[in-house]
Amino acid sequence: MGSLGTPELLIILAVVLLVFGVGRIGKLGSELGKGVSSFRKGLREGQEENTEETEKTDG
Repeated sequence: MGSLGTPELLIILAVVLLVFGVGRIGKLGSELGKGVSSFRKGLREGQEENTEETEKTDG
């Protein structure tokens, strides 16, 4: 199996547009962006909590 090239990606994009429609694609993209942002925020908060706990046990 080879990698996906430009023609394959264009066909996939066309199928996605047919299935979901242009308006829904925009909403899906927006929700995906919000999800990624929330995920990164959670990771950052987890790292901060881990750092605080490490400092308490070391100090």
